[in-house]
Amino acid sequence: MSHEVRSPPVCVIAGAGAGNGLAFARRFITEGYFVVLLARHKSALEKLIATDPLLKSALPYSCDVTKPDMVATVFEQIMQQHGSISTLIYNAGNAVFDHVTNTDIQTLENAWQTNVQGLLSCAQQVIPAMRSSENKTSIIVIGATASVKGSANFLSFCSAKGGQRNMVESIARALGPDGIHVAYVVIDGVIDTPMTRHFFKTKPDAFFLSSEAIADTVFHLSNQDKSAWTFQVDIRPFAEKW
Repeated sequence: MSHEVRSPPVCVIAGAGAGNGLAFARRFITEGYFVVLLARHKSALEKLIATDPLLKSALPYSCDVTKPDMVATVFEQIMQQHGSISTLIYNAGNAVFDHVTNTDIQTLENAWQTNVQGLLSCAQQVIPAMRSSENKTSIIVIGATASVKGSANFLSFCSAKGGQRNMVESIARALGPDGIHVAYVVIDGVIDTPMTRHFFKTKPDAFFLSSEAIADTVFHLSNQDKSAWTFQVDIRPFAEKW
């Protein structure tokens, strides 16, 4: 008697790097997913993967999400080699400090290309197969407080993140009836990484968000029952003022 061998579900993390990106990878690998990591520089991903034995099964790709043709090519390769994608986590972003008096159009365009255009390009690649899938499918977008609050010194980032959140809500309304769960995660606080620890040397542990804890929430979103989907979840440390 033959037994069908089922391929593991595929999770693609766009904008992978130290911190959230690798934490998402570890969480989904632990749950039996085949994980693909996308970043501008594949060599940097390979160095990060080499530091953690759990990540040895993750597959890195070089992909600039602001280039639609490259996005289409990479996603086609992924799906041809590994099958349809069950979960897309869009983690790409490019926060910059700018103010209405000193910013420029190029900075604004760069923010929109990464946070809005890149997301649209990636989402459009996975939607057709997700629509025809009998399994749980999800698109999880990692946002920031900037998506709901226009801080004076983050003009371009706030503009792009606000647009991103509204676009994700539109996508969620469009795809929900097809059984595709689309959710937005507002990160309110500073994620604990070596770089942020260096920058905020005097801050206590309670100041930082754990990327592993964020990954727990993201995995939960990707596996929610259809009868009780969450669209937006805000994540912040218990000591964060809001």
